[in-house]
Amino acid sequence: MSAPKLRFKEFDGDWSLKKLGDLSFKPQYGMNSSATEFDGENKYLRITDINEDDHSFNFSKLTSPDDDLDDKYLLKKGDLLFARTGASVGKSYLYNSKDGKVYFAGFLIKFSLQKDVNPYFVFSQTLSKKFQNWVITNSMRSGQPGINAEEYSLLPISFTSLEEQTKIASFLSQVDEKIQQLNQKHELLNQYKQGMMQKLFSQQILFKADDGSEFGEWEETTLGKVAEIIGGGTPSTDNEDYWNGNIVWLTPSEINKKFISESKRTISELGVQKSSAKKLPIGTILFTSRATIGEVSIAMQEVTTNQGFQSFLTNSNTFNEFLYYWIIQNKKKFIERASGSTFLEISKSKIQPMKLLLPCLEEQTKIANFLSAIDQKIEVVAQQIEQTKQWKKGLLQQMFV
Repeated sequence: MSAPKLRFKEFDGDWSLKKLGDLSFKPQYGMNSSATEFDGENKYLRITDINEDDHSFNFSKLTSPDDDLDDKYLLKKGDLLFARTGASVGKSYLYNSKDGKVYFAGFLIKFSLQKDVNPYFVFSQTLSKKFQNWVITNSMRSGQPGINAEEYSLLPISFTSLEEQTKIASFLSQVDEKIQQLNQKHELLNQYKQGMMQKLFSQQILFKADDGSEFGEWEETTLGKVAEIIGGGTPSTDNEDYWNGNIVWLTPSEINKKFISESKRTISELGVQKSSAKKLPIGTILFTSRATIGEVSIAMQEVTTNQGFQSFLTNSNTFNEFLYYWIIQNKKKFIERASGSTFLEISKSKIQPMKLLLPCLEEQTKIANFLSAIDQKIEVVAQQIEQTKQWKKGLLQQMFV
């Protein structure tokens, strides 16, 4: 095969194409053991323990194998694993010694790479678009998709000298390290925001007026007094005239950021007239009240919602962004008031009497602006993470055509 589009200048000559089976020892299926409570040492790696994003080991729900431990299932340096069946077929994981003692489960296949192969160089190819296309082509079966050990052994791997492999692997590892650092920064900023919200709403930290004077006491009130609470509705899906108009119509699954102005589906003026969906003005706090309770966004243009919302239209004495942050801080209180057998839901009548302490409008604004500034920093880092990920995807695309 020809050389890649992107290459370090000190290397030349064509690359070759090898099969994974030629670069590794005999593949092995994992242990068929159920998972039990983590014993503090022996980790059990299942498909669900591999992060979707970077294919690293997710330590959030550690378990141990329930059966007797057999060292043939203990991962070592150079071990590359693949999911062999189901929706996650093709998901890969490269063992990292930092992960400790790891045993791998039955729906994974292990390929132990040979010494003249850089493991990360091969692993990086399993994150490329080329590999994803190979998985799609080779996993098509009747019923559940799957790729077995014999089929994975035929996986084509772009190959070059060990020196060039190592140089590429080192560079890509540095990119991963940069993403990891940004992720840590993002997490720390989120933790800082949570801590500051706790201190601000409990009045452990107080702002002063511009002239240096102290603000007055916070007044106890209820949500029903500081905002009009408005439900939503869904026009009949049988009538096409109610849909595909120019009015934003939101569902709870779309509420995932502070400000929102677009929706997957739109409704018409007739759809509003013929349903309980109501037009909500710019600045309305959109609050999900069904199934996933307490997700919030602020409308940046006139919108409507389905019935999975109880939205807040604040009065003139309440700054909408202050209430937005108060809701985030008090999400548990809403969930505690919810009820329902099929799914949890909180009604308008349960929301209205909920109590809150409200400072004067000027202090509300200072609190909201302070938290907004943190949010902006979080958003900048989130964009940097996404840009770096996209850059890496582009690198992989040019290195492994």
